[in-house]
Amino acid sequence: MRADHQDQLNRHGGDRPRGRRRVLAAGVLAVAMAFTAACTDGGGGGKPSAWQGGSESPAPKAAATISEPQADAKDVPASTGITFTTKDAVETAVELKDSAGGTVEGKLAADGKSWLPAGALKYGETYTATVTATGDDGRPATATSTFTTMAKPGKQIRVSSFLGDGQVVGVGMPLIVKFSREVPEDYRDDVQRRMTVTSTPAQEGIWHWVSPTEIRYRPKEFWKPNTKVSYRVQAGGLPMGDGWYGRADLTVDVTIGPSLIMTVDNKTKRMTVTKDGKKIKTILVSLGKKSTPSSSGTMVVIEKLRKTVFDTFEELGPDEGYRTKIDYAQRLTWGGEFIHAAPWSEGQQGSVNVSHGCVNVSMADGAWLFANTRIGDPITVKGTERKLQNGNGWTDWNMSWNEYVKGSALPYEPPTEAGTESTPDPDVTPSTGPTA
Repeated sequence: MRADHQDQLNRHGGDRPRGRRRVLAAGVLAVAMAFTAACTDGGGGGKPSAWQGGSESPAPKAAATISEPQADAKDVPASTGITFTTKDAVETAVELKDSAGGTVEGKLAADGKSWLPAGALKYGETYTATVTATGDDGRPATATSTFTTMAKPGKQIRVSSFLGDGQVVGVGMPLIVKFSREVPEDYRDDVQRRMTVTSTPAQEGIWHWVSPTEIRYRPKEFWKPNTKVSYRVQAGGLPMGDGWYGRADLTVDVTIGPSLIMTVDNKTKRMTVTKDGKKIKTILVSLGKKSTPSSSGTMVVIEKLRKTVFDTFEELGPDEGYRTKIDYAQRLTWGGEFIHAAPWSEGQQGSVNVSHGCVNVSMADGAWLFANTRIGDPITVKGTERKLQNGNGWTDWNMSWNEYVKGSALPYEPPTEAGTESTPDPDVTPSTGPTA
């Protein structure tokens, strides 16, 4: 979390007040002096004692100042962090206590200029923040700020995740977070600062705003197989514009499965399937005919339907429309492109395109693919007459990395510490993940 943006975290409603700085004055120990009376021995040859005096203690070399929340501030958002500056400090510690003296857990930012509680603070509670800076002289200097959080707001925004705890997904799976109300553009950077992703093993990635209500995260390259991923949205009490606030924090833990990647070449009419870098199967396909071509680009499996019915009369009309029972369907786009079994085209698979844009495979190959794929497994189709339109599905991998980072509300900065970044159409695939 960067301190140069922390002053925005403490705004209330639509206002964004600037914090004023308070300078901690170092106390000076008063000089104490004592006099001891002279005494003599029996022979009268005693020597008077020397004057005993004190000396002024030097002020600490280090200094600390808390800029947000300001001392005695009221109506502070429950999402607030502690923003501060230090001078000549070799060590900095932050402590936050509630009115009962209980300690609030939290973490110092990597830049050493701010501190964020582990969760949203209580509404209507008084807290005291203490920042202690210690210089190379070993002497600490402290700054304190006592503030009171706002009452619980009436207008709250829900935060939901498409994925739920414990899910195992493919190497192309983006992390998808949705908001129940549009987040204004000038608040998205604040929201994004409160969104962290940790992966083991570590991988570089970034959040990308798909719309005012949806943000996604993908790594620079496909997830490494068997990666453990944890992502968190600290939205509780966070101002999101027009008097709206985040309702609660959200944390999700998922696992990335094996690397199963499908590649379809229109020229050869074949699909190549690799698993963890090794080719394991070649499948004959029939793609979309010229009037309804398949899309060329990189997609991922969005949903899997063992049995379904395709009804295209409304879309294609009475002459081209059809209503057909389908087995082993795997959705790739919102526009209706699937991988699915098509026993009626098995004679053309591997030689002629006859579908309405889908990737047709045999019943046996459809069953095999259905048994081996996961949501989030990527597929790249090459050489067709139509390019995939970004937004028609989870097309995060259809953009270059340079294009993808442009969707971030924060400037892209390559990570200095790998592993931590500091991210469906509801009518077709309702989110079943957790909601905050």
